[in-house]
Amino acid sequence: MKYYFFVFFTFFFLIPLNSFAQTQTNQKTTTDSLIQLNLQEVIITSQRSDRNITNPTMGVESMKIEKIRLLPAILGEVDILKAIQLLPGVQSISESSTGFSVRGGSPDQNLIVLDNTTIYNPVHQMGFFSAFNNDVISGIELYKGNFPFRHGGRLSSLLEVATRDESPDKINGTGGIGLISSRLMIEGPLGEKTTWVVAGRRTYADLFLVFAKDKNLRDATLYFYDLNGKLTHRFSGKDKLELNFYNGLDNMGMSNDMGDFMYGNTASSLTWNHVFSPTLFGKFSAHFTNYHYDLASNINHSDVSWKSGITDWAVRADFHQPLNKLWDLSYGISGIYHSFKPGEIRMTGLNLVDYLIPNNEALEYGAYVSGKSELTNYLTIQYGVRFSAFQNTGKTKHVYSGWEPGLGAVWQLTESSSVKANYSHNVQYIQLANNSASGSPLDVWFSAGPQIKPQQANLYSAGYFRNFKNNQYEASVELYYKDLKNVIDFKEHSNLLMNQHLENEVRTGKGKAYGIELMIKKNTGRLTGFANYTLSRSERTIPEINKGKTYLAPYDKTHVINTTATYNLSDKVNVSAIWTFSTGLPTTYPTGRFAVGDEYFPIYSGRNEYRRPNYDRLDLSLNYIPNPDSKKWWKGEWNFSIYNVYNRKNPWTIVYRQNDDTGIPYAEMMYLFGIVPSVTYNFKF
Repeated sequence: MKYYFFVFFTFFFLIPLNSFAQTQTNQKTTTDSLIQLNLQEVIITSQRSDRNITNPTMGVESMKIEKIRLLPAILGEVDILKAIQLLPGVQSISESSTGFSVRGGSPDQNLIVLDNTTIYNPVHQMGFFSAFNNDVISGIELYKGNFPFRHGGRLSSLLEVATRDESPDKINGTGGIGLISSRLMIEGPLGEKTTWVVAGRRTYADLFLVFAKDKNLRDATLYFYDLNGKLTHRFSGKDKLELNFYNGLDNMGMSNDMGDFMYGNTASSLTWNHVFSPTLFGKFSAHFTNYHYDLASNINHSDVSWKSGITDWAVRADFHQPLNKLWDLSYGISGIYHSFKPGEIRMTGLNLVDYLIPNNEALEYGAYVSGKSELTNYLTIQYGVRFSAFQNTGKTKHVYSGWEPGLGAVWQLTESSSVKANYSHNVQYIQLANNSASGSPLDVWFSAGPQIKPQQANLYSAGYFRNFKNNQYEASVELYYKDLKNVIDFKEHSNLLMNQHLENEVRTGKGKAYGIELMIKKNTGRLTGFANYTLSRSERTIPEINKGKTYLAPYDKTHVINTTATYNLSDKVNVSAIWTFSTGLPTTYPTGRFAVGDEYFPIYSGRNEYRRPNYDRLDLSLNYIPNPDSKKWWKGEWNFSIYNVYNRKNPWTIVYRQNDDTGIPYAEMMYLFGIVPSVTYNFKF
């Protein structure tokens, strides 16, 4: 089954797809002379343009969806998770995957929330596309370790994804038609105080399969879809109620008895925002999220199904109380009920007994208080503490708890430069059972317990930040050191699927990650973009693995360079480019072999002693807007992009084979993409 899906996806993805604004006003003076005034464009934002200088929190990266849409995208599918992989300290985990590693951490150490609701598996098509429809997203914010105290439970990063929060006075929408997918978003008013948004996206990769030589592939199923909905009611200037909903599903299957595979996410939330007074704001919310997968096949005319997943019910209350410059307070509480479904196998018509791993339930609590104080015109500090507890409530009852303090400071050297220092302590109670660097939807979430302690991290960071030309340019240097305790890995040849005693496969130890991140960014003008360089190291030391010797973490990349640029040729045309380079991921190679009778068995090197080849790629795109000043109700634009312009064959995986005649083993590199052109028609009305 594993090889079937690999061939299935490989076939599909290797199909050849051979100002500045001025306002002029005329005013008549008392002498009847006409004076022309040039007024600069007024831009209203929710954040200061020099936030990178004044904010005491380090490692924060923000991206607006308008900027992300301009970047080149594979097959024209704009993807926010691929966009954040261009930021310093963030690395992809495999070719074209939306999975990402932050400062050497594993993907399950990233907390990803959509309107404060956790999304456990935010990917489609085995990680090639993200689960977020760009038409309903307003922007993203990534915290690389120094989280806001309202969130916790992960070691590496927090990615907050926010949906649109507009108040349209009439029905309008956006959408797009691409080579493999189409999407549509419509929003509008419902009375004077209520607005709504609905959006959908679906791929039609099945259409390409009709050209396959294999009949089973021609009749196969291969698609995913997303549905988003949001209803907002403003009772008054003090009260707002929001109902959010998301559902996404991947469906893959063959026409024969080889099976079907489905996996997806469902998430919803109900949020009440209330203004108690000019200095006290409250947000109260309830959340539901579920990730599940279902693998079904037919064996000897008998149905076999395999199901697994995780479900959360959560409530939280958050308060913000900006009293004055010395006391800008935030505090709140949260609670989560986790239900882990490790796996169940149901068999019909076979003389076999159904196999079921009992569900595991747990409660996770959190309470926090934090503050920000402007001690002088130059010195601002941020401080706080979060208390968390994790309680197993199933057959095995156990409780862990911990304090998660944090402290940050910024010393503003001048109006355009500052130095910062941060410290934070994070605790993680749940993690993924995964011994593959590329990840898989079949990975199982499991919790801490009597034999598995929570993972912990101490993050120390410092940096220098400087802006130029009235914040048009930004430059920064950040250094970080991360000390890890109870970090987990899995023993050699571990069995992670359908294992009732998963704790027997887990090994724990310590780790560390450290590095330097350099960034320069241009924010305004006809040419915008950024360039960054990351030099880093991530290591683990676990007594029962690699003979107790320190080894590289699976996502360690020594050097990473990312550059992006967007140039507005005119009001009608803009062009964009991305170039990225990174050191190859660590890997374990066979270094010898031994024979038992007529069979040969490999002898492997130490854990992650070698590296795959280096990775580099250039992408280009062109956006063409035929009528940018059109007053018509329908406006369209074209996007033309080329992924991997110089046809670089980057390694996706390396397999080891043996010559049938000589018995000599050899390595074979497999890659996913050569050069991939695409075209997308986007519209709004």
